Amino acid sequence: MSAEARSYLSEALTIMEDNALRRDDVDWADVRRAAFAQAGSAKRPVDTHPAVEAALSALEDGHSRFYDPESVANYLEDEAPVRVPVEGRALPGRVGYLSLPGVQGSEEVSQQYVREGRAALAKADRPKACGWVVDLRRNHGGNMWPMLAVVGPVLGDGDVGAFVDARGKKLVWSMESGIPRLDGESTGWGPSDPIGEGTAPVAVLVNSSTASSGEAVAVAFRGRPATRSFGEATAGVPTSNRPHRLSDGAVLNLTVAKDADRTGRTYDEAIPPDEEVADNHGRGSRQDPVMEAATAWLSSQAACG
Repeated sequence: MSAEARSYLSEALTIMEDNALRRDDVDWADVRRAAFAQAGSAKRPVDTHPAVEAALSALEDGHSRFYDPESVANYLEDEAPVRVPVEGRALPGRVGYLSLPGVQGSEEVSQQYVREGRAALAKADRPKACGWVVDLRRNHGGNMWPMLAVVGPVLGDGDVGAFVDARGKKLVWSMESGIPRLDGESTGWGPSDPIGEGTAPVAVLVNSSTASSGEAVAVAFRGRPATRSFGEATAGVPTSNRPHRLSDGAVLNLTVAKDADRTGRTYDEAIPPDEEVADNHGRGSRQDPVMEAATAWLSSQAACG
């Protein structure tokens, strides 16, 4: 193996060992032996990529990904990804409905998402909503902060969750006047118009398509008073990734932390709803039993009685 290839592979393995959420579950001596054996007589960094991917799979976190330089250009730096628009409407019984899909891409894309999302929220609040349905069933993840900037007035102010790394260090998510903050620092979004006092009952809809940052939004609602989730278990990756760029331009997008709710409970696998309901949404059926269960529960709440 060339010195360049050896240094590259060693750097990638060290990043994993030092930062991965599940690093303590791995025998790194064995992983390193296997990786260098697989790389064999590699001459260039690209020759070690299969060994890097194999080592990453040993973490078994279901979320970490390796992107070679071509993949980085094609996917991670996409300036105009296709996305589903935020939808807001008023339901019978003064219930507001917000469908909150995922978003990723450039800052411009995120800004447009927040503008559209806040307008959709205001539309759903006419007349003043007594309760809310927050639908995360089409939320495959992306950037959680624009999502929280949209739904913040429904979620309410205060600490709503956290990232917790392998050492137990916490980075707290909080809301202030609709502004999402990470450890007290603004994530770049201005305040939103208030929607009530952020205390109205909320039904959160989830299914197996609710993933990554979509799961983080679901976690932000867990432990909130007058809140109940409906549907099916989430995708199972309620964890935070951090990209590490390697010398050839490849990226290790490494899972480094679990999500935690406001009570301190942590999540790193599929999250079951409070009320399990078979989900036909988007599966060729006109019926939506998850929505029916959610609106029935909301109608039983004092605020909507």
